[in-house]
This record gives sequence, structure tokens and C-alpha cells, in this order.
Amino acid sequence: MMELNALRQFLVVARLEHLSRAAQELRVAQPSLSRTIARLESELGAPLFDRSGRLRLNDTGKLFRGYVERCLGELDAGRRAVAEAGSKGLGTVRLASETFLTLTGPLAAFKRAHPTVEIELDWTPAEDMARRLRAQDVDLCVASQPIDAEGLEAVRLLDEEVWLAMPFEHPLAGRASVSVEALGDQPFVSARRGHWQRRLLDRLFAARDLTPKIVCEVDELSAIVDLISAGLGIGLVPGIARRAYTRAPLACVAVDSPDCRRALTLYWGADGHLSTAARLMRTTITDWNWTTGEPLDNGA
Repeated sequence: MMELNALRQFLVVARLEHLSRAAQELRVAQPSLSRTIARLESELGAPLFDRSGRLRLNDTGKLFRGYVERCLGELDAGRRAVAEAGSKGLGTVRLASETFLTLTGPLAAFKRAHPTVEIELDWTPAEDMARRLRAQDVDLCVASQPIDAEGLEAVRLLDEEVWLAMPFEHPLAGRASVSVEALGDQPFVSARRGHWQRRLLDRLFAARDLTPKIVCEVDELSAIVDLISAGLGIGLVPGIARRAYTRAPLACVAVDSPDCRRALTLYWGADGHLSTAARLMRTTITDWNWTTGEPLDNGA
């Protein structure tokens, strides 16, 4: 009989593909973790990892991981449903996003309308969102780039132009638009690889056989505009940030490419149980007027 703890430990090893780091995260001894994985493979009658050189999850392991995620996700969802029914409360909502700057308006409105609901916010890269939703590790995800929609439902929240931001004294600041080709030698302030902003920048340049000149990569996305304003470089900013950001004076110029856009999308699991709190949050986000930054009506 497979133990739940062994399955949870397998998921951590599968995610990290590194025994010592997995053992550190799980706070168990590495030899003990190795034995747990070996017993699991013995029970299944098949190896789950390739061990030639670096530890790698093999195709069998990837297949098994999907079943384990769904199994443990359903169990956790059942526990939350029982807790919600027993407490007669609204429960907890777990929201993941690449950035929460865009979501401050609806989050504030939700908290005012439902002050007793617990909100758990979790920064998550887009490539991990589908897996976490299918595993019911989070309830809702907001992404600024497409994610694998298999087993998920989605609502498009916003489709907007992405602008090129720069200080007012920059030579390009007076233009109505600028081509990507004209930006080949310009220094860029950008998010790190994997973030939608960086993927868009790389995609625009790659389509023209160019490589952007990145002079500053940041994890703190709110710092991008400040660094651009300080004169470190230019960068891409979404329209919603252009309208809302007033702390630093910046010029925004259109990029002469129809692909310089982002689509903000809300995702959730098609078959998973959503708590009352999660359903209320979904309604608040989908009913938000993303053009004006206000609710569509007086309620959440």
C-alpha cells in the first residue's frame, strides 16, 4: 500500500529533480528520501527517474506524477470542503499569478466585500500554473501569457497593447511609434526569463533575427518602471500599468508590431471543487472593469 507521505515526497523530488535539494525542502535525511523513492519504484515495478548523470524524471515518472497530483489534489479538496461545511464559513481562496500589481483593485474590492475570507496569494510562473491547477494546489490563476488549457477553464479578462517606456529626454521619446529593428542597440530593463514581459521581448526580437540588449534583469517587477525612469534603459510596460503608474515621469511610445500585446486570462480547474470563497473571487475578477479599473457594479 502506497503511503500518502511517500507520494508527496515523490512530487517534490519530481519537481526539483535533485535529491539533496528535495531532502532539504522536505526536512528529511537524503538517504531516507532515496529509500522512499526506491520503495515506490519497487511497488510500481518500474523506474520513475533516469539516474545517468543528473536525476531526471522519465516518461513513466511524468505519467505517474499526473495521477499523483490529481489524487492528492482531490484528497486536499475533500478536506477543504469538509472544513468549509463544518465551519459554515466561506473558506479560503488560493490565487496564483505572475504579478499581483495588476490585481490590487479587484483584491481590495473582494476583501472589503468579504472581510472574513482568507486569501492566500502565491507568485507562480506561467509554466507551473496548469500543473498546480490540475493538482488543486491553487484555486485560481491569472496569467499574462497562454498556458496549457487541457483540463482547465478560462476567461479572457483583458487584451491590451504593450508600450515601450523611456525617460522623456530619450531620443525616441518624441515618436508616435518605433519599429523593433530600431531598438537593436538600445539597452533594456526587463523581467527575468519566463515572465510574460521577457518572453514578449524575446519573441519580438527573434522574429526579426535580433537579440535584445538586456542590461538589467529584475525579479521585482514594480522596480522596472523606476529603473527605466532612472535612465538605466528602456522597457516594455502593459497599458494598464501605463495608466496607473504616476510615481515616475515616463514617455510611452507604441511599438510598430501587431504582436506587441498581452492577454490577461483567469484559469481554474474544469473538474476541481471550488470553495465558496474561490467562486466569489472568480466572480469579482471576471466582473471587474479592467478598462476603468473599477467594478462593473456595486457588488463583488
